[in-house]
Amino acid sequence: MPPHAPKRSTLLAMCACVLVAQSMVAAVNLLIPQLSSSALHPSHTELLWTVDAYVIVFASLLIPAGALGDRYGRKGALLTGLGVFAAGAATSALATGPALLVTGRGISGAGAALITPSTLSILMRLAGPEHRARALTAWTLALGIGGMAGNLGGGLVGQFLTWRALFLAMVPLAALLALAVALTTPRTERSPGNHPDPLGTLLLTAALVALLFGIIEGPTHGWASPRILGVFAAGALLAAAFTAHALRSRTPLLDPRVFRSPRLRAASLGMATGFFGLFALFYVNSQYLQGVKGYGPALTGVAIVPLIVGMALTQRLATRWTSHPRPVVGTGLALIGLGLLGASTAGAGTPYPVYACWLLVISAGAGLSMPALTLGVVTSLPAHQAGLGSGLGTSAREIGAALGVATAGTVLAAHPDFAHGMGPALRTAALLVLAATAAVVAGYGKRGATRTIASSNKRVLSRSARP
Repeated sequence: MPPHAPKRSTLLAMCACVLVAQSMVAAVNLLIPQLSSSALHPSHTELLWTVDAYVIVFASLLIPAGALGDRYGRKGALLTGLGVFAAGAATSALATGPALLVTGRGISGAGAALITPSTLSILMRLAGPEHRARALTAWTLALGIGGMAGNLGGGLVGQFLTWRALFLAMVPLAALLALAVALTTPRTERSPGNHPDPLGTLLLTAALVALLFGIIEGPTHGWASPRILGVFAAGALLAAAFTAHALRSRTPLLDPRVFRSPRLRAASLGMATGFFGLFALFYVNSQYLQGVKGYGPALTGVAIVPLIVGMALTQRLATRWTSHPRPVVGTGLALIGLGLLGASTAGAGTPYPVYACWLLVISAGAGLSMPALTLGVVTSLPAHQAGLGSGLGTSAREIGAALGVATAGTVLAAHPDFAHGMGPALRTAALLVLAATAAVVAGYGKRGATRTIASSNKRVLSRSARP
């Protein structure tokens, strides 16, 4: 391999790790019917927490986990994350009650929070500027395929095996990935200048937990209910406290002044927008294919393969165009919105090939836009904070995903049945995606290379760290 290009074995190991971590976000969704009738006898609330515990812990810990890897070693953080992920999966597989199942899901989410930013920051540290776009595109494709693989794996397990098999399979898989990482991945330079910020970590994590809890539980309890309003108020107060602390601290976990960069704001919004649209689709898709089209869980998993195909087909174009982020991001996000509008016309009589075409449009949009958006976030922070940058970008994705599910769920709940609510739900998501796309494109409007923005933000961080 040329110098400054990660070895193929290292790239494959990093992509496999992030694929597995992302797959467990969606895999449990298709096991809900089997879990509800299992010997655990979970309540409706416990079923929701079985799905949500992983997402809340995962998304809330991404930024501090990325910073932890920057300071103490990214390879060590990745290996630790795989161990924690496996421990959580084993806990869920052996659960004797709903509480232990939910606990295991949360532990696995903490492991995934260490895995995801570490993989991206390792690739960013190993790849020279000329190879960075290719590595990022492969990593982003693995992230997208992880969501689809979760649906496929969950569907196959739900139809042919017991739900415990899904969690049990994660234990040897994580061990195999840890061996691959140990053998193929070199250690990258640590960043000892990144000092720990325990108070900032606590405040930011608590703020994100409150935000995600409110987003996820909003459709269930009502957006205007005292519980949800109280949670959002608490999240806002915690976020304000974190901002005040970070502005005063010499060594903040995340300096809020980095968001002075229009490119960073636009890229973060773009990531949230893309995953908002994708997860609104995911939430509706399985219900449509199973409830309206009458597909079984396994066939439902197979039926979303066009989402993988579209992302794979656009990989080469995405790599070639990352140096022109404004048109590629705008085109990609617009395709997601237009694809959702097309999918909103589907009904019981819609032939599957027609529906699959709309899935291809959506996945092509995601495949085009996500590498450039990821590069925009990661390179907006100094190189020694690659883990923090990747954690910030992935947090934006997961918050967008939670909002997509919540929006689709809220619109569906306002209609008498799924058949009447599917179209409005997808149209609402599509219009929001298109509106946000306009804001993202406007944010990319100012000329200037990403490295200039990164240098500017580095100076901001340096000033904030001076005595």
